[in-house]
Amino acid sequence: MAPDSITEVSIRQLVDTFYARVRADAMLSPVFEEKLAGKWDMHMPRMYAFWTKVLLGTGEFQGNVFSKHMILTGIEQRHFVHWLRLFKMTAIDIFGVEDAAVPLLVAERIAASLQLGY
Repeated sequence: MAPDSITEVSIRQLVDTFYARVRADAMLSPVFEEKLAGKWDMHMPRMYAFWTKVLLGTGEFQGNVFSKHMILTGIEQRHFVHWLRLFKMTAIDIFGVEDAAVPLLVAERIAASLQLGY
């Protein structure tokens, strides 16, 4: 069960803050921009829906996250490590250390699953 601090509003804040940091990040920005340049406005609502679904169990998200990511090229373990570090920092900034534990566990599982696919 998610802590009370994890709401649809705070999830949106998490996603907006995280992806702003990704887009400004020297390592991650090129990976994301290769597929999302000019499409961020379409991608962000999917990210809100995804994180709302996995953190609150609500929302309309449907899709195969694994297959969408497997088409990306040039992704290495260092990208996952860096993505997790940036996500952890953002989750702690938004939810605090204790309440960030839930989204961090989900992020670690996602990263582990995707890494196995690569």
